[in-house]
Amino acid sequence: MSIVAGLSKKPVGSSPGSVVYVGKENTSPISISRIRYGLDSCEPAQIILPAECRPEPGQKGVSWYTIDGVHQVESLKTIGDNFKLHPLVVEDIVNTTQRPKIEDFGDYLFVAVKMITYNSEARRIQAEHVSIICGEDFVLLFLEDEGDVFEPIRQRLAAGKGSLRKLGADYLMYALLDSVVDYYFQVIEQIGEDIEDVEDEVVVQPTVKTLRDIHRIKRELIALRRSVWPIREIVNSLLRDDSPLVGKEVRIFLRDLYDHTIQVIDTVETLRDIMASALDVYLSSVSNKLNQVMKVLTVVSTIFIPITFVVGVYGMNFRHMPELEWYYGYPAVWAFIVFLSGALLAIFKRKGWM
Repeated sequence: MSIVAGLSKKPVGSSPGSVVYVGKENTSPISISRIRYGLDSCEPAQIILPAECRPEPGQKGVSWYTIDGVHQVESLKTIGDNFKLHPLVVEDIVNTTQRPKIEDFGDYLFVAVKMITYNSEARRIQAEHVSIICGEDFVLLFLEDEGDVFEPIRQRLAAGKGSLRKLGADYLMYALLDSVVDYYFQVIEQIGEDIEDVEDEVVVQPTVKTLRDIHRIKRELIALRRSVWPIREIVNSLLRDDSPLVGKEVRIFLRDLYDHTIQVIDTVETLRDIMASALDVYLSSVSNKLNQVMKVLTVVSTIFIPITFVVGVYGMNFRHMPELEWYYGYPAVWAFIVFLSGALLAIFKRKGWM
């Protein structure tokens, strides 16, 4: 099945900057919330309209806008016009298949990443396209659907804990990226539990289901690697490029985020090696089982070959065969067959073939 099955697609030949939603069909209304905060205060989240999602000149502190849903193109265009976003940026926001990346437009930074969650029932990784616009005093967060991994950040803002209120929009952008990467560790832990189950099955009783689970986990790890690897380049770009939107205080935290990203990548690579080894063990186990079966069949065949020869000889319809008229011929043949079979079994056992 195609990996883009069920997705709306951009028409072939569309001009660059054409804002066309690419993603899962969605008819629910989008939701926009705004949180204003500063050193000494944090307003509760307020639901606003797309027209109200605009810069606020002269404001003190930072405004954090969360847009749940990117399928309503007109609303996204309105927000883009209000913040003077480049048409290519709006195009990437509504394209949920966009690869993670970062772009510096001078007045703002555009970051696209994948927020990963793990569906424990389906045992599948679910990736959601996340776009972040970081300006001097605002952050725009675009999500495909409602629900995210950023609730701890909202709680820290409300409680006034940490450095969120002390630092600016660049620190909020870092905190959002850090939450995405931290959740990768949770997903890796859940996948690790599946890997432990598969390893036990491979050693004890491998089945066709075990093989399917191995290939499923390998696909999930590839998807996870595809999502996390570009984040390494994103964080590295934030550290390397001398953007005035990223302060020196935040660069220290970005270095720590870079280390976390490398750790995720290393862990994913380790798990991929483990699954490759599990596949080798599965194939070896299946091969050993087949060898055991073939050994038994070979022993049986080897025993019956001389028996077949004996009964074949005395099954010939010649008139003059000395043993045919012998009174003890029939029991003698059976005695010989039993002796021959027992001798072969003893030889096989002595050789360690059984």
